[in-house]
Amino acid sequence: MTDRMRVLVACEYSGIVRDAFISRGHDAMSCDLLDSERDGQHYKGDVMDVLNDGWDMMVCHPPCTHLAVSGARHFEAKKSSGVQEAALDFVRMLLNAQISKIALENPVSIISTRIRRPDQIIQPWQFGHGETKATCLWLKGLPKLAPTQIVDGRKPRVHYMPQGPYRWRERSRTYLGIADAMANQWGAK
Repeated sequence: MTDRMRVLVACEYSGIVRDAFISRGHDAMSCDLLDSERDGQHYKGDVMDVLNDGWDMMVCHPPCTHLAVSGARHFEAKKSSGVQEAALDFVRMLLNAQISKIALENPVSIISTRIRRPDQIIQPWQFGHGETKATCLWLKGLPKLAPTQIVDGRKPRVHYMPQGPYRWRERSRTYLGIADAMANQWGAK
């Protein structure tokens, strides 16, 4: 039997990671500026409003818009406007939160060069999804995730999604296999 933890899932509108922890008996809440796509405990607003509410763990997914190397061609404009530094400051604030267990997730990004290298890079195909999407994890007080179901496939589905108004939502959604691994492995610690 695992000890029940209070888990904050910051910058998550989908509810996927939150629900994975809830299904394992934890008290989990998602937080985002957007409404949650699923029913459940969700705070719509700034993560700063709830960050210091006595959480045992935080899994955070800060917006990658101004951080991901996939948008490197826009970095000069982002630097001069200050939006990139503001995004990095937000990441630093999350990583330095007074929470003993933290996992920060983002694609390959400038976090690696401007803050620190990730502790781990995972792929969906290591967790039951036959796709590629390099996902970096910066960890505090948590072990690296062990692969749970290595599968064939290796298709870059997310990379080739067509343009559209909701493309960013689909690209940022956490894979269920990864969410389950987080809840199973980190929720048992």
